[in-house]
Amino acid sequence: MTLQQLNYIIAVNEYRHFGQAAQACDITQSTLSAMIQKLEVELDVLIFDRKSQPIMPTHLGQKLIDQAKVILYHTSQFEEIVRLERKNDKGDIRLGIIPTVAPYILPKLFDQITQNAPKVHLEVSELRPNQLVHKLQRGELDLAIMQVPEQADDLIHVPLYSERFYAYISPNHPLYSHASVVPDEFKTEHMWLLKQGHCLKKQTKPNLKPSTAQLSAYEEGSIDTLVRIVDLNGGYTLIPELHIGLLKKCQRRNVRPINYPEQVREIALVMRHDFVKERLVNILIKQFKEIIPASMVDNRLNKFNVKL
Repeated sequence: MTLQQLNYIIAVNEYRHFGQAAQACDITQSTLSAMIQKLEVELDVLIFDRKSQPIMPTHLGQKLIDQAKVILYHTSQFEEIVRLERKNDKGDIRLGIIPTVAPYILPKLFDQITQNAPKVHLEVSELRPNQLVHKLQRGELDLAIMQVPEQADDLIHVPLYSERFYAYISPNHPLYSHASVVPDEFKTEHMWLLKQGHCLKKQTKPNLKPSTAQLSAYEEGSIDTLVRIVDLNGGYTLIPELHIGLLKKCQRRNVRPINYPEQVREIALVMRHDFVKERLVNILIKQFKEIIPASMVDNRLNKFNVKL
């Protein structure tokens, strides 16, 4: 039984003629007749008395037609709920975000939402990438701000921005005298990185090859704490581009660009395939474009709205 078949029996009941009903449904009369007959066989009933002129429903057929109208009405209401959700500019969003992005996005995002979209309520969780993927898949989060997860075909993503990594080097370290550094220069240096599971370490470690004897892994915390560790203990770490704006003037002297090749990460808005709140997604993206420097924003966001 299909909704299409229910539409066909309603059309025949309205026109009392298979040919006219078929024309109204934009199909051939033979197709319409075959589909209705298939439904009758499935239900083991006669819906129409084909011997009468004009065509008339049987007593049971009339009851089925009346119920078909109810079903199709509720189906239209079901679809309308989705349409309204897509266009709705108010509602709750359960948002996840990785710790190495949260300090640069969240404070301004809350401010932007309060000013520009007061009907949107954000419920934010700061979690590691694998935790975000798990909660998205279980329907415990609506959206997540993170790098595009690997092996998660049940999720879709909208690119937000790309940012370079920079080296943050202690003044006591030999690399401090360099105007810029290249990945090969990190091989024997004292590098501080976040624990496995944070995207910063995942992004950089395969490309930068520090000596394992010299590598120090800070188990928890933030980029800001890594910077403080370097300030007090020497060595160097890697910081994303947006973190530079949070450094003190004296700390910015410790920042060096990384060249040949540049180290870059791409941050995206990740969601489930069945997320339908299109209007809310575009409201969020509009706020992101106000927060993130224009040079870093994905070009597609400046040209298109997101269509779910």
